[in-house]
Amino acid sequence: MGNAGVASEDDKSQPLISVITPFHNTAPYLAQCIESVIGQSYRHFEYILVDNCSTDGSREIAESYAHRDPRIRFIRRSSLLSQVQNYNLAIAEMCGNAQYLKIVQADDYIFPDCLLLMLKAFAQSKSIGLVGSYWLKGSEVRGSGFPYPNTMLPGKELARAYLRTGVWVFGSPTAVMYRSSLVKKGQPFYDESRLHEDTEKCMQILAEWDFGFVHQVLSFSRADNESISSAVRAFHPAALDRYIILQRYATAFAEPDEAAAIKKNSRRYYYQALARHALRFRNAEFWRYHRNGLKTLGEKLDSSYLALQIARQLLWMLANPGTTALRALRRWRRQVNEN
Repeated sequence: MGNAGVASEDDKSQPLISVITPFHNTAPYLAQCIESVIGQSYRHFEYILVDNCSTDGSREIAESYAHRDPRIRFIRRSSLLSQVQNYNLAIAEMCGNAQYLKIVQADDYIFPDCLLLMLKAFAQSKSIGLVGSYWLKGSEVRGSGFPYPNTMLPGKELARAYLRTGVWVFGSPTAVMYRSSLVKKGQPFYDESRLHEDTEKCMQILAEWDFGFVHQVLSFSRADNESISSAVRAFHPAALDRYIILQRYATAFAEPDEAAAIKKNSRRYYYQALARHALRFRNAEFWRYHRNGLKTLGEKLDSSYLALQIARQLLWMLANPGTTALRALRRWRRQVNEN
């Protein structure tokens, strides 16, 4: 690499971005992730690689890049932490004069103009605290719904749109960039008691800051690897995530009557989703995941309400002969008889 990674004096006159990649056993993807960062068209950044006790060769990969590029700082944990703890401590390593924070998860990568275009989005206004863009999830483009050709919205307006319609423009931490002043203001950055801490952090930011958007695909998230997010995919986390967000933030962004309606409807939709999964005989881990998620709201799984939604789902199946749902019901009956 030589001196290819050294920022010029002209580069150093630009805002400093702190890019952070915490990782644990991501050797198959880590080099591609790092290459995507050091290959950015915007060059004035520091890059912090934090190894959470990897045992698969990830540490050696990160160290080899750190030796070649002076912008890279490598940190190795002495003991294994939870993912969110590792992220929070990695964020705390951010340089004091960094103006923006960009997390790039180790099994993801960013496209060459990601930092540059997100920085330009921030430059629209000092009121912008969070910037997003379209992203690839496997082969699917995600993040649609932001009103084109707008490139910024008041945060509360975007939050209300999410509450009302479900428009989803946040993605994973790889898909957004944060203004560093709000990151430094509250440490730890992510609330370790929350199930979907990155989504909740975005909602908290929107309560006080505006949102910028780039109408281009700037990052890639894998859909086929063994990350934590893919490991819980069978638990239908999206339904729980949305339910938690609507219950927790409806009153913060909507008028009382609308907030009450949003919370009531979200509860019904969530339990309808659970009812469909109940009829597919989900295992104990599925229900444990949802019970633990509900605990973050101070709620317990309402068995009576779930039973009501299951009964309604069964009636709908019986009233619609020939449907896939009815065929699923017949399989369910067979399984009951066999057991």
